Amino acid sequence: MNAEFESIPLIKNDAAKRFEMEVDGHLAFINYGEYESQLALVHTESPVALAGRGAGSAIVEKTLKWAKENDYTILPYCPFVFTYIKRHPEWKDVVNPEFPGYAAL
Repeated sequence: MNAEFESIPLIKNDAAKRFEMEVDGHLAFINYGEYESQLALVHTESPVALAGRGAGSAIVEKTLKWAKENDYTILPYCPFVFTYIKRHPEWKDVVNPEFPGYAAL
């Protein structure tokens, strides 16, 4: 993860059903659905103002870390999250092995 984002907290906003990270007044987020001990990650958004700085990757990594630390498995329906895990296979163990695209990771 880019060192710029390490100290920025990840917020689990249960009311909005998303993980959030505020950077320089801009909000990056991942929408999720929660089912028992599973998180369906469905959409990642990082503002244009943060483009090229790694904010999208940082929020994905922080969310995966949160899931692992809290004994959740994830369902990476969001293409950005799926691609991130494919490029960083050390996170595959957080993915529910019953996820339809698991073998492609």
